Amino acid sequence: MIQDVFVMTEEENACDDELDDYVQRSREATVYHRSRWRKVIKECFGHDSYYLFSRNAEGRISGILPLVHLKSHLFGNMLVSVPYFNYGGVCADNGSAQARLIDEAERVAQERHAHHIEFRQEKPFHNGYAVKTTKVSMRVDLPSSSNDLWKSFPSKLRSQVTKPQKEGMTFRIGKGEELEGFYDVFATNMRDLGTPVYPMRFFRCILEAFPENSWICNVFLAGIPVASGFLIGFKERMEIPWASSLKKHNRMSPNMLLYWCCMKFACEQGYGIFDFGRSTPGEGTYRFKEQWGAKPVQMYWNYWLPEGKKLPEINPRNEKYHLAIRCWKRLPVALTKQIGPWIIKNIP
Repeated sequence: MIQDVFVMTEEENACDDELDDYVQRSREATVYHRSRWRKVIKECFGHDSYYLFSRNAEGRISGILPLVHLKSHLFGNMLVSVPYFNYGGVCADNGSAQARLIDEAERVAQERHAHHIEFRQEKPFHNGYAVKTTKVSMRVDLPSSSNDLWKSFPSKLRSQVTKPQKEGMTFRIGKGEELEGFYDVFATNMRDLGTPVYPMRFFRCILEAFPENSWICNVFLAGIPVASGFLIGFKERMEIPWASSLKKHNRMSPNMLLYWCCMKFACEQGYGIFDFGRSTPGEGTYRFKEQWGAKPVQMYWNYWLPEGKKLPEINPRNEKYHLAIRCWKRLPVALTKQIGPWIIKNIP
């Protein structure tokens, strides 16, 4: 089968509608394959994007591969599909289209002198590429009603959800009006974890670019946000890629109320799967998500590497970042909001 491959840069948009139609009808495509992300990433981080797509013999799109070019002296020169999120990678109708897209990605990487390409896949390539399988996506199948979901939880879990309500906590789900509360909680939590924070405009851009797909949930104590989550829904799945709570209120379990409210909302909106995001099996976040009935789905992060190059290790476990993490935890939150975005934009 003939597969012609094309590259579209962020300045071009002639095929956007056609690409998004393909994403909508493809069973494997995610919201992160949609063309609007090019504008979000360019406006918020300044990175160039390349959308690779193939056409079959009839001229119809048969596969897509979004690539974002990150380049910094500190973290290296790389192409990622897609940075800042859990999903992306190649989405294709058949093996021929997938192979052609991967070949074209290699050509783009070599042309731009990239040190590697990171493909964030839900399925392995089986093409000899190096692969990391340390992460899983934790997901719950949702019933048709939130009442049935509530009944499915063990009594201990239900009591953990009702505890913050007895302490006077309330919740609200909305759009831009909830952004500042979310960001204050998120930035504080990221500082406590030793991680640079995204700029607030990143989340605002997502809300504006995907008004039909994105929401914010805030949990309040005496009118002040103490736990927050950002929700993105697409097709049958609702995902919570970012969730935070203030550790000084941990004894009242605001995060339990947060996750229940988000799962309840997903049921009410007609979603069939709740995606807790990625975790490392056996770690604390994995066990936390497991108690809600979440099951692991293996993630395959595949890597193209030039000959002689090693797998990248841009993560908190890398010993060379330990000192920076310890120092970051001591900074005022206000300062991390200012300098964090300049650092995090180059961490995929």
